[in-house]
Amino acid sequence: MDQLALLIAATLNAGTVLAIAGLGLLINERSGVLNLGAEGLMLVAAIAGFAASVHTGSDLLGFAAGMGAGALMAAAFGVLVIWLNTNQYATGLALSLFGSGFSAFVGITYTQEKLAERTKFEIPYLADLPFVGPALFKQHPMVYLALALTFALGWFLYRSRAGLVLRAVGESPESAHALGYPVRKIRLAAVMVGGALCGLAGAYLSLIYTPLWVEGMTAGKGWIALALTTFATWRPARILLGAYLFGGVTMLQFALQGEGVQIASQRLTMLPYVATIVVLVLISRNPTWIRTNMPASIGKPFFPGA
Repeated sequence: MDQLALLIAATLNAGTVLAIAGLGLLINERSGVLNLGAEGLMLVAAIAGFAASVHTGSDLLGFAAGMGAGALMAAAFGVLVIWLNTNQYATGLALSLFGSGFSAFVGITYTQEKLAERTKFEIPYLADLPFVGPALFKQHPMVYLALALTFALGWFLYRSRAGLVLRAVGESPESAHALGYPVRKIRLAAVMVGGALCGLAGAYLSLIYTPLWVEGMTAGKGWIALALTTFATWRPARILLGAYLFGGVTMLQFALQGEGVQIASQRLTMLPYVATIVVLVLISRNPTWIRTNMPASIGKPFFPGA
């Protein structure tokens, strides 16, 4: 039971990175913008957050730096695809490549740096409960923030006027423009908020999940977060569920290795990516279902004068 509690705790920790990034990408795609640069965004945010924390000793400033770096890169992406109407797919891939190379270059001097001693978090009294205490109530506050963000985003999209406008922009930007809404500004704001959340996920990765800097440390998590939005059919609660599913698969490899299961480590390492492919293949068998839930204008440019 103790091992199971630790596995659940590790799953929540691993899933938080994917959940926060996935929610950010969901906001992008609900506005009609597809950003394939999540991997690069997260890497730049990871080194920005790590460097800020090393120099200031503050994780809060590290998270702020990560969010700022993510929002800044997303703003540049937004200007290119929203105002200059560059191809969203090509621009996103370029952003991902740029982020990978730039973070590797900047991070050279930080590979041997160490952060201040990590603070242990736990919820008083609840953390002392058998099984559920170590499984659920000894997590970093960012884990609970991911839960709160999920419910807040669900309320925003389906219960608020601003969320209705955002979804309208993603479904039919021409109609939203005809009603007087500034479609391009709304899309840029959505892209920047999504970038900030991807940045927060990247900073969490280098500050909490694996408190160090290593080149390419996201290891495909940005791409998995991107796949999560399709897996979740663009619903916040399903993104959280999918994030924990993939987080659990990631942690399962370590649990199996700890139990002495005789499976090659390379095969265990590829489990999360195999799971991603399998899920996408299963979903793709029903294209009608995807089209029904997918924002109608995702990936399509908008020309106000057209």
